[in-house]
Amino acid sequence: MSTLHVVDHPMIQHKLTLMRDMNTGSKDFRELLKEIALLMGYEVTRDLPLEDIEIQTPICKMTAKKVPGRKLAIVPILRAGLGMVEGLQTLVPVAKVGHIGLYRDETTHQPVEYYCKLPEDIQERLVIVTDPMLATGGSACDAITMLKKRGCKNIRLMCLVGVPEGVKKVQEEHPDVDIYVAAVDDHLNENAYIVPGLGDAGDRIFGTK
Repeated sequence: MSTLHVVDHPMIQHKLTLMRDMNTGSKDFRELLKEIALLMGYEVTRDLPLEDIEIQTPICKMTAKKVPGRKLAIVPILRAGLGMVEGLQTLVPVAKVGHIGLYRDETTHQPVEYYCKLPEDIQERLVIVTDPMLATGGSACDAITMLKKRGCKNIRLMCLVGVPEGVKKVQEEHPDVDIYVAAVDDHLNENAYIVPGLGDAGDRIFGTK
């Protein structure tokens, strides 16, 4: 069974509270999401492998640690997942970025695929899938399935807010994929929105309705 990691650092919780506030505008919402993604990235990448290299400091030669190349890819689920990419790229500037396009059918609440563009060597990398909301879990599960079909074996899911229903679905369908969230909220309402949640993350990031 995959592990659920709730990243409850005080600064993350503080910023999440600001994001939940309906009076927070799109500009501040985007900035806060970027900041939280950066902070959560420390936990998601905590066990990245290191290799020894020889360097010269201003004082002497030494053996130092370095993350080897071709280790990370960030794959946002469009469109809201885009809001988490910049924060992770600030942490790992050399990470490749792919994109998976899924939208939720308003009647069935099921995800529909419309786009997929990934780095050629995606199967060699640790893949961090980003999506602010883990609601029904349908989009996350479909995106992970798409990645596995392309040879990915090391995948992690990074979300801002989840609910037990979505967490359970991902854990059942993809027990090898660890889940990272800043909070687990109470439940989904009749429209499959997270309660208390923060509204539609995509609309709040891009100022759409």
